[in-house]
Amino acid sequence: MPEPNLIEEQIQLERDQIKQGLKRLRDNTLNLENKNYSSATIYGIATIDSLLPLVVERINDTHTRLKERKNGVAFKEIQQYLTGLEPLAAAAIACKIALDKVFGYKDNSNQVTNVCVAIGNAVEDECQLRHYEEHAPGLLNILKKNYWHRACGTQQKIRSIQTLMNRYEVKRWTAWGTSNRVKLGSWLLDCILESSGWFEKTQVRVGRKTTLYVVPTSAFLDIKDEVMANAELFSPLTWPMLIPPNDWTNHTPGGYLLNEVMRGHELVRRGNDCLIQGETPMAFLNQIQKVAYTLNPFVVEVAEVLMERGIGVGKFRPIMEHELPPKPVDIADNKESRQAYRRTAAEAMNRNAQEFKRSCRTRMTMEAVARFKDVCKFYIPWSFDYRGRTYPIPAFLTPQDTDFGKSLLKFAREAFMTPEAETWLAIQVATTYGLDKSTMSERIAWTRDNYTLISRIAKDPIGCLPDWEGAEEPWQFLAACEEYYHCVILCDRNYTALMVATDATCSGLQILAGLARDKKTAQLVNVVPSDKPQDAYAVVAEAAKPNCPKTIQPFMDRKVVKRTVMTVPYNAKPFSNRAYIREALKEKDIVVDKDDLTLTVRAVRDAMHRVVPGCLNVMKWIEDEVSKTIKHGAAELEWCTPSGFIVHQRLMKKKVERLNLQLLGRCTLNVATDETNKVDISRHKAATAPNLIHSLDASLLHLSAVKFNAPLALIHDSVLARATDMSQLSSVVRETYMYLFAEHDYLTSFAQQIGAKEEPPIIGDLEPSSVIESTYFFC
Repeated sequence: MPEPNLIEEQIQLERDQIKQGLKRLRDNTLNLENKNYSSATIYGIATIDSLLPLVVERINDTHTRLKERKNGVAFKEIQQYLTGLEPLAAAAIACKIALDKVFGYKDNSNQVTNVCVAIGNAVEDECQLRHYEEHAPGLLNILKKNYWHRACGTQQKIRSIQTLMNRYEVKRWTAWGTSNRVKLGSWLLDCILESSGWFEKTQVRVGRKTTLYVVPTSAFLDIKDEVMANAELFSPLTWPMLIPPNDWTNHTPGGYLLNEVMRGHELVRRGNDCLIQGETPMAFLNQIQKVAYTLNPFVVEVAEVLMERGIGVGKFRPIMEHELPPKPVDIADNKESRQAYRRTAAEAMNRNAQEFKRSCRTRMTMEAVARFKDVCKFYIPWSFDYRGRTYPIPAFLTPQDTDFGKSLLKFAREAFMTPEAETWLAIQVATTYGLDKSTMSERIAWTRDNYTLISRIAKDPIGCLPDWEGAEEPWQFLAACEEYYHCVILCDRNYTALMVATDATCSGLQILAGLARDKKTAQLVNVVPSDKPQDAYAVVAEAAKPNCPKTIQPFMDRKVVKRTVMTVPYNAKPFSNRAYIREALKEKDIVVDKDDLTLTVRAVRDAMHRVVPGCLNVMKWIEDEVSKTIKHGAAELEWCTPSGFIVHQRLMKKKVERLNLQLLGRCTLNVATDETNKVDISRHKAATAPNLIHSLDASLLHLSAVKFNAPLALIHDSVLARATDMSQLSSVVRETYMYLFAEHDYLTSFAQQIGAKEEPPIIGDLEPSSVIESTYFFC
């Protein structure tokens, strides 16, 4: 039981989280309003979602009346300007601009004339870019890639494209004229006012001058207040805790002390609150919440120095300032000099703006570091997702952070160094450097051969920055070097608390191999013992190579196919495979055309059918049986995992229309504000196999953790423990896998739970008990 003063301190910390979350929400809202971006606020997004269907319906109704010759002359005059723009696009632009202007803080922002002009200008800008897309699509794409990522805002984007298109003599855009833009904007504004009743025009008289403004109605202000009040309930920041989190039960909320009152976090995210979860998952969740962490002072010090100097390494990105160019002495008199300065200054300011955005996560992480670096130990509240996977509730200082974020953490409970711990620390050093596909003996040998490098980094990390910034996981490599140097090389530290990680080898295929009892696949993903780690990615690459275009064959290796092989068990389709393979080839400076990319994707997928047919047959069987079950009247699926976690899969159809605008980006129209009563068979077919795999790898960790009595952290299919405990943990994980698939025929059990009609395609030539001897099952 924590001491009363610590409990009070934790309650105060949670109150601070609430206050700071509210402050951040309100500051962000005010900041967006000051910048005339009210449409991006919480209430702005909610308003547009609700307004869009109403405005679209109004626009469609007007078009219908025009066809019936019942519309007035006024609309017929501007209707020609909307021919190239679908009603959803026009409505999205009008709603966004109207929200920005009505709630903007700039003088006269909500004056009717200004609102109408802004809407008309935005519609013309969108139509102008569509004109360029029609007449020079390739050039437009290149210009957007080269210029838009540095652009300050919408107006700079349109002016840059317009100037460059004219330079390349693309068919010029015929401007609509101010009068037409105002008429169009006025009509679209009236559509908003008349369809919603949320805004109205009002006259304000100052002296002899009367001005017309657009203002929100009292009905809308009530809605806005309600939206913001609901947003504030979920605005508290989420930090680690100073004391162990409250235990979760099936009836009471756990985690933060105030969660029982606030109820801001659920036991199962997106789950069914009525389900009673098994004892093992609950014991597992409450066990990992009791693991205490502390910050690694060595990594914190290095990060603070690099932050101050503006030096980025890997995922650590401080604000890196680009200096503005000096003003030329003749800037007042020389037009060319003045224009050149403005251009280079604008580029520097744009780069600074981009750097500020990129540094967001690093800045927020360092804010959390500043708050917790003097805390001797802290705890992390966790919760499940609906498949049983576990996620930390805080956003920062957790084991599921980036490479930099993970390097900041150590277990608060140290363990006395042993020869076994020396071995695992050596493996951690080499693995984070980039030797994760080497054998264990090769990793250990690499570390012992590089004592000089490790010592140099540990003693002078800033001066030796080039020695470690190029590592595969530079920050975790840095932390491992420092721990290894003091615990093994210098031997001035007898205890270790570093988090050492081991990962499953393509866990999706490991799970499918166990379900199908498929020895061929099991050998490729290290379920079966071997002298060195097997590489399924390399095998698939070799099998695919002969069927790839000849220009691609020399570059086909494990890196090209890795993400595709990893994600196919999770039902990744050819479209996403294309993106993965294109990106991997791009890293090799190979630009692949559309046809060759199609052939390469087909070759890789065909190779997987030859290399791991048992796994893909299981996935196909799941799709077929789920389809039959849904067609026979099932509205949702439910299954219980071996650990006792109940997965509830409910997927109903939603009417959603998406639209890509050239300037304003993607807009989503929710035609139905809630789920329909129709089951989404396609989503069930696509989601069930991945969700089954996720639920089983989660179950594997639930059952493993409750047998393990030492500090433990998790990243889905990866486990982290102290070096002194890693051998025991690896043994427990292997034993649990054997328990899951040797002592139980889970695929048959799953078939019964979902009401399958056909027997599952179990090959049956794998003895899962052999995993006990597999060194590289988790490595």
